[in-house]
Amino acid sequence: MALRFPVEPMKAALGALPPASQDHQWAYEIKWDGYRTLAYVDGAAVRLQSSSGLDVTGKYPELDGFAAAVNASSAIIDGELVVLDSDGRPSFEMLQRHETQVAFYAFDVLQIGGSDTIALPYEQRRALLSSLVEVGSHWMVPAHRVGDGAALFAATAERGLEGVMAKRLGSPYVVGRRSPHWRKVKHRLQVEVVIGGFNQGTGSRSSTFGALLVGVPAVDGSLQFAGGVGTGFDQAQLQSLATTLRALATPTCPFNATPPRSYLTGATWVRPALRALVEIAEFTNDGHVRHASFIRLL
Repeated sequence: MALRFPVEPMKAALGALPPASQDHQWAYEIKWDGYRTLAYVDGAAVRLQSSSGLDVTGKYPELDGFAAAVNASSAIIDGELVVLDSDGRPSFEMLQRHETQVAFYAFDVLQIGGSDTIALPYEQRRALLSSLVEVGSHWMVPAHRVGDGAALFAATAERGLEGVMAKRLGSPYVVGRRSPHWRKVKHRLQVEVVIGGFNQGTGSRSSTFGALLVGVPAVDGSLQFAGGVGTGFDQAQLQSLATTLRALATPTCPFNATPPRSYLTGATWVRPALRALVEIAEFTNDGHVRHASFIRLL
């Protein structure tokens, strides 16, 4: 049966670069930091679907002409909505605000002219995609390379990009599933933060905590709020930290300004006596950690 709207996209596993001995068996693409999006082309019309299955076509009128750039009567194309900053790097915050027009970076094709292509090997789908989509002012098919993944990974680090996608040659497109044939290989920063509080946990973490509320020292010596850290803990760390934090509880917020309301529900403040090493994707423009994961106390 041919794929129909809506389709759940294939997902990648988080991992490391393939070993050098297998490097030639993989293709590599730049990992673009944006909104995963499926484009459904039907004649002169295009529908855009978010990774959660929502129809978001009306949000991006700059992509109305995409169908005219597709060399087929119909198609289902997988890609990423991206906004680049002044240095040519993807900016997730600018994308969220949508103050600048987006671009659709196509990286896979699931169907052409009503015929599914998901069973074809990655390299054949990529070749079809390159001939299917004509480059336009708000869409393109970014380059990929076979082998030499370490060099591309190093280049993305130099440019301040998020990392690379490694995709196994010969692999099919697995609709709606996370597959080891696609790997997200990310650059991560390790930063030192001060723990200023924690949120009440729920479910299996109701007896410990949900997230650490952390800060970084400001120029004047005060503690500037830097967001929450809710992942990276094993059960022993959760229990040990919860005990230590409760002993440091204080009614006074240690940050130089009250954190945003979204962080205040179930918050307990603590004396800022503990420092932690955390791994993050980046600091946002608001100075908050993004995709933070706990490593250890310092």
